[in-house]
Order: sequence, then C-alpha cells, then structure tokens
Amino acid sequence: MTNVLIIYTGGTIGMKQDSASMTLVPFNFGQILKEVPELRKFDLSIDAYSFDPAIDSSDVKPGFWVELAELIRDNYSRYDGFVVLHGTDTMAFSASMLSFMLENLEKPVVFTGSQLPIGMLRTDGRENLISSIEIAASERPDGTPFVPEVCIFFENELYRGNRTVKYSAEYFKAFQSPNYPLLAEAGIHINFNKPAISYPPTWGHPLSISTKIDTRVGVLKLYPGMSPQYVDTVLSMKDMRAIVIETFGCGNAPGEPWLLDRIRKAHEEGIIVVNVTQCAAGSVDMDTYATGIALKKIGVISAYDSTFESAVTKLYYLLGKYDDNSIVRVKLSENIRGEFSRK
Repeated sequence: MTNVLIIYTGGTIGMKQDSASMTLVPFNFGQILKEVPELRKFDLSIDAYSFDPAIDSSDVKPGFWVELAELIRDNYSRYDGFVVLHGTDTMAFSASMLSFMLENLEKPVVFTGSQLPIGMLRTDGRENLISSIEIAASERPDGTPFVPEVCIFFENELYRGNRTVKYSAEYFKAFQSPNYPLLAEAGIHINFNKPAISYPPTWGHPLSISTKIDTRVGVLKLYPGMSPQYVDTVLSMKDMRAIVIETFGCGNAPGEPWLLDRIRKAHEEGIIVVNVTQCAAGSVDMDTYATGIALKKIGVISAYDSTFESAVTKLYYLLGKYDDNSIVRVKLSENIRGEFSRK
C-alpha cells in the first residue's frame, strides 16, 4: 500500500471554527480522516504530523526550513510521498528553499494550502488537500513517482516549487508560474505534463539534506528617484556576502555613473551581485541594452528567469555550502533544480 505523510506546518488550511467560541482554531490532524472523510476512498495509508506550535507563514525562518527538511529525511524511507500544508504568504520561499535543501530527491513533496479555512463551507482547502495527496501517491507504470520534485498545488494546478510566485491575496487561484509550464492539471483526471517534470537520470540514490543556511544576503530594489544614500545603506550592511538587485525589464538599471560605481565597488570588495528582473514574466538579458551590458561588465551575475524567491533561497543554500564566494558565483550560473531556463 502507498504511504503518504501529511505535514501540517500552519496556515489557513488547518483551521476550523470552534463551535463554542466561534473563533478559528487549528483542527487535530491526528483525526484527519474524521475531518476529511473523503480521504477514506483512497486506497492509501495516510499519516499526519503537526508542527507544535503551528507556524504563521509570515514568521517562517531558516530554522523552520531545517526542521522541515529533517522531518522529511527522517521519514523518507517510510513514505512514498509528502504533502506539506503551509501558509500561502511565504509558500513560494519555502518550496524554493526545500527544492535546494533536499538533495537527490526521488519522491514527491507537494506544498499546498488554502485561502479559506478547511472547516468553512466554501473552502478551497478540501480540494487542494485531496488532489495534493493523490499527486503525492501517483506512480508511473514502472512504479516510480510521477512527480519526484518539490512542487506547489493550488486551485487545480501543479507548479514546480522554485518557479512559483504568489500573485493574489484574494482569489482561490493564488499562485502562478510565469516562466515555466504546469507540471500537472487536475480536472476529471490529473493530467501530468511529463516533459516538464524533472526525473533523475538514475534511481535509487539516498536522500541527503543540506541544513547550513547563510542568510547574509541583501536586496536592492531599483526605482525611479532613488538616492545614493538609499543604495549606500543597502550595500554597506555588515558582513553581507551577496546582494540581489531587482532591476527593470530584462535586467536594466539607471545609467547613473554613481550607481554603477557603487555596484562595481561592491563587486570588487567580494560581494556577489545577482540581477533579478522585477517583471513577473520574462528573463534577465544583459546583452541587449547598454545599461544591462554595463552591469555585466562590472561583474553582475544574471538570474535569467528565476523568481525572486528562488534567487534569494538559492543564495542562502549556496552560501551555506561554500565559504568561498568564487565557487558560489560559478554555481549561481548552474541550473541546479530547474530554477531557471537558460537560453
């Protein structure tokens, strides 16, 4: 029998209304079959584990990612797939981070959540949970998983975790993957997009996890009218090893000499500078326009069509693995977990 572990970390999906106080409280995931009786129709063994206390996704920190990765590692041999219930606000960060931390992953790790508590009448949580479990348990004819990746399922669509962004705080369709196709779509049947799914070249490798996370990363968001003082404040942060610059369009920045001089100085001081576009869709291309070419000449590294969430967490992961920034610079241009599309 296929075994699936549900991991409730926190978030709206695990809430229901208390009949006495009428307030929203977490329900007991140890009684998941009682709360969601539809799950009894699966020919599966389903267990549940709850973080105690539950974590509001706005409070997610590196220690949470380590705990989650260790939990999956410690239960990896016992289960065929994992469903992680997580608040939507930072789900894209967590899915991206876990995609890097879980090395040699050969089983599904499906993040999901909801916009309304699972105990409410119009909830989207029930369908998200049921479909996520079915995906986590799905196998190909040869017995290998359909989706041996960290992914996000929301509102009938399955995305690669490190290609996903939250784009709506109001609608049930809360996530998008602007630069990568769906891994699967749930209708009457769950239709897997096999060419888009990453499969290991050979199977049978043991899972390992990387738990050293280095968060010495700054973010410089460009905007018209920004001052040298603002840029200096970001670039002068103590002990910073890397900076993510959120640029315009396909990786462009103002051509102000003072800005380029400050970025050049940061690079010369050994700080890694990564270029991520502010656009939801599209890619950084520092070979097209003069300002992009200027950034490339002073050592700025392209993140191509990575999401902001993926670029930041990839830095956390690589900086944790390597003390030498020159190695990190090389690794940033490598497609480690399908996090970007390089032409």
